[in-house]
Amino acid sequence: MSTLSTPRLKIAVLGSGSGSNCQSIIDAIRDGQLHAEIVCIISDVEDAFILERARQHDLPAQYVSAAPFKTKLDADAEQAYIKIMQDAGAEVIVLAGFMRIIKKGLLQAFDGRILNIHPSLLPSFPGLHAWKQALNYGVKVTGCTVHFVDEGTDTGPIIIQRSVPVLDDDTAESLHARIQVQEHLAYTEALRYMVDKCLHKEGRRVTVCTP
Repeated sequence: MSTLSTPRLKIAVLGSGSGSNCQSIIDAIRDGQLHAEIVCIISDVEDAFILERARQHDLPAQYVSAAPFKTKLDADAEQAYIKIMQDAGAEVIVLAGFMRIIKKGLLQAFDGRILNIHPSLLPSFPGLHAWKQALNYGVKVTGCTVHFVDEGTDTGPIIIQRSVPVLDDDTAESLHARIQVQEHLAYTEALRYMVDKCLHKEGRRVTVCTP
């Protein structure tokens, strides 16, 4: 287990929106539940609320344009992100609602150290608005998945999954809200495993060893 005598895991967070998952990580660190520190927060959206969250907690944060691309982080923008995170000493990258496809340069720079969370039980319902996809499909159980990031879209090896029942009277909003509660728990749990160096990945299978 982590102790105060061991170095804190240095985390970089990338986000495009409100940053509620980032907030859950900030809270876990503050409450002593996660032996880590956030060394930088970067957003590709200039007025994203995740940047305001960072300011409220005196965390280093900045807007960095990912232009000219609409949906991916590539070329000069990708290199700018890599440099900022490397200069900050980041060991692990957490995607917290970062709405861009991660490309080869970043994957190679932080090989096996980029995590994402997705609001479904992958491989079901990848892509955008997964909770709406689940509701429209009529499944009885959905949830969230923390996974390593690879070159696909929501296709990386799965670390943790948490299930959420779909209720008969659910709306997209109510289902999404309950999924987010589990997301906040799952992300902190996955990062604890990273802190304790107790994740073992072989192919697509990820197992948790005893720290």
